[in-house]
Amino acid sequence: MAEYNNNKEKRRVDPGTPPGGPGVKPPRFNPYWIYGLIAVLFIVVNFYLTGSKGPVETTWNKVRTTMLVSNDIDRMVVINKEKAHIYLKNDRVSKYEKDFQGTFTKPAETGPHFYFVIGSIETFERNLAEAQENIEMSQRIEPEYRNERNWMGELLWTIGPFILIILLWLWIFRRMSRGAGGGSGGIFSVGKSQAKVFDKDSRVNTTFKDVAGLSEAKQEVVEIVEFLKNPGKFTRLGGKIPKGALLVGPPGTGKTLLAKAVAGEANVPFFSMSGSDFVEMFVGVGASRVRDLFKQAKEKAPCIVFIDEIDAIGRARGRNPNMGSNDERENTLNQLLTEMDGFDTNSGVIILAATNRADILDRALMRAGRFDRQIHVELPDLNERKEIFQVHLKPLKLHGDVNIEFLSKQTPGFSGADIANVCNEAALIAARKNHDAVMRQDFLDAVDRIIGGLEKKNKIISQDEKKTIAYHEAGHATISWLLEYAHPLVKVTIVPRGKALGAAWYLPEERSITTKEQLLDEMCSTLGGRAAEEIIFGKVSSGAQNDLERVTKQAYAMVSIFGMSDKVGTVSFYDSTGQSDYAFTKPYSEKTAELIDEEAKKIIDQQYLRALEILRKSADGHRKLAELLLEREVIFSEDLEHIFGKRPWEKHVLENNNSKQQDISPETSDATGQPA
Repeated sequence: MAEYNNNKEKRRVDPGTPPGGPGVKPPRFNPYWIYGLIAVLFIVVNFYLTGSKGPVETTWNKVRTTMLVSNDIDRMVVINKEKAHIYLKNDRVSKYEKDFQGTFTKPAETGPHFYFVIGSIETFERNLAEAQENIEMSQRIEPEYRNERNWMGELLWTIGPFILIILLWLWIFRRMSRGAGGGSGGIFSVGKSQAKVFDKDSRVNTTFKDVAGLSEAKQEVVEIVEFLKNPGKFTRLGGKIPKGALLVGPPGTGKTLLAKAVAGEANVPFFSMSGSDFVEMFVGVGASRVRDLFKQAKEKAPCIVFIDEIDAIGRARGRNPNMGSNDERENTLNQLLTEMDGFDTNSGVIILAATNRADILDRALMRAGRFDRQIHVELPDLNERKEIFQVHLKPLKLHGDVNIEFLSKQTPGFSGADIANVCNEAALIAARKNHDAVMRQDFLDAVDRIIGGLEKKNKIISQDEKKTIAYHEAGHATISWLLEYAHPLVKVTIVPRGKALGAAWYLPEERSITTKEQLLDEMCSTLGGRAAEEIIFGKVSSGAQNDLERVTKQAYAMVSIFGMSDKVGTVSFYDSTGQSDYAFTKPYSEKTAELIDEEAKKIIDQQYLRALEILRKSADGHRKLAELLLEREVIFSEDLEHIFGKRPWEKHVLENNNSKQQDISPETSDATGQPA
C-alpha cells in the first residue's frame, strides 16, 4: 500500500502544467473538428429548426374527398404556381394528428399543414371548381396565389460553385506549396533558403571528441573554428581568414560528422544544408536560394555555412548531357560562384563543403579564394581504426576476449561507417545467440556477414558442383600460399554466402604503392581457380566469371594506366582530374588500341600458364586441400600451413587461434554469384 501511495503522490502535478506532466506538449488541435461541428450544426438547424415548421405532403384526392367535403380547410395558398399549401381550421387540426405522426417533420400550429403539387393552374382551378359544386358559396375555398423566392437556395446555387472551386484551389495550392516550397510561407517562400540554422538556442551536441582518427583533417578544421573564436591571434601577423574549406574523401569516412563537430564546437551560427536543397522544379529557384542563404549568413556573420554533397550543384559547366539546353544547375552554380567571391565581400562567412566526387567539380569552384583549402578525409589506417573502434565499442557490453587491436587488424580498408556497422552487427549477432556479452567470434561473424553476405547453408548444390567449387577454391588458396607477393590467406569456404558459392578470404597488406611483381602474383592467384578446374576436370565452368573480370581490368590498368608494358611504353591514358571536356575519340589511335589489347591478353595468358605450372607441381597438396575442404566446408590458414609448410617470406604474423576461430578480412576472391 505504501508503494501505491508513493506512486500516487508522484502523479500529482501542478495545475499549471500541461496534460501528461511537465515538458510534455499538449496534443495539437485538429482543425477537422471544426468542420465536423459545422456539419452537425447544419444538420440540426436544417431538420429540427427549419424542417420542423414544414407542411406534410398529401394528395389532391385526399383533399377533395376528405378536407373539402368536411369543410376542414381554412384557406389554400398556391406558391409559385407549383404547390398548394393548405391551412386547416384551428379546431380541425387534431383530426389529422395521425397524418403528422408518420412523418419526420411536424407542421406549425398556424400552418401550413399540408401541401400537394398542383400541376398546371388551369387544371387545378377546374378540379377545385368541380370538387366544390355541391358546397354552398359561403363555404367554398378561393385559392390565393403567391410568389416566394428561396433567397438562401438561390444564393447557394449562384455562389456555391465558385466557393467550392476557390476552396479546392486553395487546398491544391496548399499541397503544392508543401511539396515545392516548404516552410511557413508556402509556395511564396520557394526561393528562400532551406538551410537549418544552429546557434546558441539550438546547439549540436557532437564535438571533436566524438570524431575518432582524422587527426590532420581535424587540425585544419579546428584552426578555422579557432580563427572565428580568436581572430586576433592570426590577423596580427597579416593573415586573412580562409573563405572556404572543401572536405574530400570516400563515402563513410566522416566528412559530415566532422562538419557536425564544427557546429558543436563553434560559438557562431552554423548554416547546414545539402546541395540538392538548391535544386527545385521551378526555374531560377536555385539561384534565389543561394542569394537568400548568403543574405542570412551576412546578417549573422561571423558564421559557418556547410553544404553537404556539393557535387549536386557544383558539377563542371559545359558537361551537361543535354547539349545546348538551359541547365538550372549551371545557373545555381554561377550564383554560388558570385556569392562566394564576387564584388560583394563576405567577411566573416566561412564555407564548408563535403563531396566524394571532387573530380567532377567545376574548376572555378575549386580555385583559391572560394575554397582555399582542400581537406582530404581518407580511409582510416590501423591506428585510426583503433580510435574509431574505441568510440563505437563504448555502448557495447564486451566479453573479455575482445581485443581492439586484433579487430583493427582484421578490418583493413574499412571506413568509419563500416566499423560502426560491424559493431552494431556484432551486438545483433550476440543477442541472436543469447550471449551475455559481445564476444570476439561475434565480431568476426559480423565482418563475414557485412563483406560476404548471409550464409545460405540450405542452398541446393549437387555433389559434382560442390566438388568443382572445392577444387576451384583450393586452387586459389594453393597459389596464394606459394607466391611471395600474394595476400596472406586467412580462410577458405565453400558454404554459399550472399551471391557467392564459395570464397577465399585474405588479409591484404596495407601499402601505399603496388609494384608490378605484386600485381602479377595477385593475378596469378586469382586465375588459380580456373586453372584448377582445367587440370582436375579437363573442362572449365562459368564459376570464374568474377575472377576473369578482375584480372582483365587489372591487366588493362597495368598497360594503359600504370605504364607497365614495354611495347606500349611509359604512358598513361587515364585522366584523374575528370575535368576534360566531352571527347568523341579515344586518347590513342586504333593501332595503339590493338597493341593495348595484345599486351593485356599476353599478361593474362602468361599468368594463367604460370598458375597451371604451380598447380601441377603442387598437385598432392592441392588435392589434400580440396578433400579437406569438402570434408569441413571451411578451412583456415593453419590447415594450409600443415599441408604446405610455413611461408618463408611471410611478413605478417597472423594471430593464431587455438580453437580455429574465423580470422577474416574485407578482401575475398569472389564477389559475384559464382565460386571464386
